[in-house]
Amino acid sequence: MKRHVRDEFYVLGEGILTHENGKPYCRRPSTTASLRKFRFSRLGPPGEPTSRALIGKLANAMTAGPEQSDEQTANRIPAGYTYLGQFIDHDLTMDATRTGLGTEVTVEELLQGRSPALDLDAVYGRGPDSADRIYYDSDGVSLKMGATEPIPGPGTNVPLDGYDLPRVGIGATRKERRQPLIPDERNDENLAIAQTHLAFLRFHNRVVSDLADDGVPTGRLFEMARERVVRHYQWMVRTDFLPRVVDAEIVEDVFTNGRRFFEVAGSEDPYADVGSEAISGDRPTMPIEFSVAAYRFGHSMIRDAYQWNRIFRVGGFGPGTLFLLFTFSGVSGNFTGGASLEDLDDPNSGRFDRLPTNWIADFRRLFDFSDAGIPGLIVPPEEFNLARPIDTLLVDPLKRLPSGSFGQRGTGPIQDDHRNLAFRNLLRATGLRLASGQQMAELFGIEPLKPAALLTGNGGAVLTDLTPEEETELTTRTPLWFYVLRESELNGGRLTGVGGRIVAEVFHRAIEGSKISIVRDPFWRPTLGPNPGTFTMVELLRYAFDSRPELLNPLGG
Repeated sequence: MKRHVRDEFYVLGEGILTHENGKPYCRRPSTTASLRKFRFSRLGPPGEPTSRALIGKLANAMTAGPEQSDEQTANRIPAGYTYLGQFIDHDLTMDATRTGLGTEVTVEELLQGRSPALDLDAVYGRGPDSADRIYYDSDGVSLKMGATEPIPGPGTNVPLDGYDLPRVGIGATRKERRQPLIPDERNDENLAIAQTHLAFLRFHNRVVSDLADDGVPTGRLFEMARERVVRHYQWMVRTDFLPRVVDAEIVEDVFTNGRRFFEVAGSEDPYADVGSEAISGDRPTMPIEFSVAAYRFGHSMIRDAYQWNRIFRVGGFGPGTLFLLFTFSGVSGNFTGGASLEDLDDPNSGRFDRLPTNWIADFRRLFDFSDAGIPGLIVPPEEFNLARPIDTLLVDPLKRLPSGSFGQRGTGPIQDDHRNLAFRNLLRATGLRLASGQQMAELFGIEPLKPAALLTGNGGAVLTDLTPEEETELTTRTPLWFYVLRESELNGGRLTGVGGRIVAEVFHRAIEGSKISIVRDPFWRPTLGPNPGTFTMVELLRYAFDSRPELLNPLGG
């Protein structure tokens, strides 16, 4: 499985774009290779590369801290939406060139279903009638889940089935045994996204169970369950997730009046070079302006520590730090406390092959269940986690990422600046000659941010060491990712302007382009959960865990 931090992008009409030390490089693929590449597109014009000196200074300023307190957070988003956003990203930008245990996708399979559509292929793969059968239970309908590793302590000294991702479990090395049995291994790169993925496995399995109880024949059970799950998921993204992170007016405009800039009906077919069908068909592309810049807003929402469960919180053993969330995963970590960054870079370090029971997430601390009216689903305010605002600051731990989080585990020494997430984002964008914020504002007919606003912001990155030449560079051709974050910072922590327009239009196209689509079926309404006609992430969790506090928080407290 290729990583979401890929270094190669097949951009339609241009070829395979990559970079060497930030310098753009393009090569032409063969016809077969181009078909097998995940297809990106360019929404805006090519931009000028950002100087290496400015990249370094921006990256340092963006990760300088300190983290804001919750009282300073205007757009108060529960922390669980940070990792729901990452889960959605992996659904949108899955590279299907290779999948599962090294099984190659054929051209026909790729063209039929492997596209940046909002269809949960990161959960379902290509379905139980393919090589992805390994992700399914013996019934060929339910999705596998895993059991945790017992660890001494009250309530944690037993394995709990259904609270870890399914894992291979056999093999000569810990790396082999820890490998998650899910279509997209990126969903095991930190514990928060792994537990989010697990919630979607439970959601699917609950839908299967209810349909079976309703008498749906076995032969139709999987497809009916998948359709019901995907439609409710799309509704949740459209009505719950997007309005939290994007100006609601922009979201409503796009989903009511349609797209104005990205793959608009009647525009030139981006697949013309491979003989595909018209733009109104079911295969969208993925704009690099979204993938490499605008949708990376979620990196700023990450906190450096969380009140994780009754054990790892203030008043317990201390909060679950971001480093520990990487540690207690199979792709970036080793499931063993006390590990160092160097330990995590070794895929076979550590003592456990599965998630220890004491690290199960307490979803009540990540999502707000206060409207449920169910005793036991609400935690004290001081133990509830809010996301950081969407702004130009990233927490300090993102300066030094474990190598597994960017797909270079076990590959040898890694430069310090290459572990810095801000540096990686900015370097990749300039290597792809991404349009600047000003270029995208002009394309959208939006007044660009003023130089003073770009330089000073509103409580975000402080830029005090730029030379006059670097100030000019930043304020006339601002790296798109920084520009989108500065826009949000000046808007109370919610995407607007350029960033809001890119994100809303790409999501609209991603839902329209799914084989199962609520955009193409505008009269469909949710039927699951306690409030028919609505469906939020909290309602998804309540349905998946039967609204039972002991299931949403099996460790108690």
